[in-house]
Amino acid sequence: MDLSAINPVLLIASLMVAATPLLLAAIGELVVEKAGVLNLGVEGMMIVGAIAGFATAVESGSPFLGFIAAAIAGAALSILFAILTQFAQANQVASGLSLTLFGLGLSALMGQSYVGVKPPRMGDIHIPGLSDLPVIGPILFGHDIILYFGIILTAAVWWMLKYSRIGLVLRAVGENHDAAHALGYKVLKIRLAAIMFGGACAGLGGAYISLIRVPQWTEGMTAGIGWIALALVVFASWKPWRALLGAYLFGGVTVVQLNLQAAGVAIPVEYLAMSPYLITILVLVILSADKSSAPAALGRNFHASR
Repeated sequence: MDLSAINPVLLIASLMVAATPLLLAAIGELVVEKAGVLNLGVEGMMIVGAIAGFATAVESGSPFLGFIAAAIAGAALSILFAILTQFAQANQVASGLSLTLFGLGLSALMGQSYVGVKPPRMGDIHIPGLSDLPVIGPILFGHDIILYFGIILTAAVWWMLKYSRIGLVLRAVGENHDAAHALGYKVLKIRLAAIMFGGACAGLGGAYISLIRVPQWTEGMTAGIGWIALALVVFASWKPWRALLGAYLFGGVTVVQLNLQAAGVAIPVEYLAMSPYLITILVLVILSADKSSAPAALGRNFHASR
């Protein structure tokens, strides 16, 4: 066992990378749930975004186009969920689970010819003066643009929900869709927009895994991150900044256990591998006892004729 081989600067920098796909998916799902919709298909949208982004990046040679394709693919799959739940009035839980199973199967079919292929690399941003700073530079100023986009998106969603008219209407729909409809708001259109936003964010998170975090395609490579994102929204009490902290917590535990494995710690690998999920569950149980922040209409279908 050699703990001196663990570089704390690289550890923290890797933490931010590991947290980014979870953050993107969680922020998207947070907006969806704020609109009163429970979409359990995050994992399915992420894995479809992962293969759509990977395939587009490989064929076009542009990781940027890959991320755009991933967002479109995630949003397109979310429309299927919206049609089932918002227009056909299907059960949201069953529809979300079906979406995940469908996404896993579709991605496996689409990705058969991309196993073992290396995607084009997206370069990191280099900020003159800041990127060269000791310790702080490698941690904060040496990452790819999608990582920074995730942080900016978190701030934008926080501002939108707290201060904008759009956020007020979204929260009103999530709290009482009948009252919002009586005031003249188009509940179904608002929820459709929120669902598509959540799907696009999940797609981006999936593409981040296949193009940056683990630059390759492997069947089922999201490995439950979509489910952790769903739990993270509850842990965060539907607050964007707490979702950011929760994503970094999970990312930190994931990176630490990988480094401990590399250092040869005398703990079975299986225990280390499951530690991020166990710790996430424990934190979720401890900190999410207060359900008062949950949107009152969460999971309830709306019909204008009622």
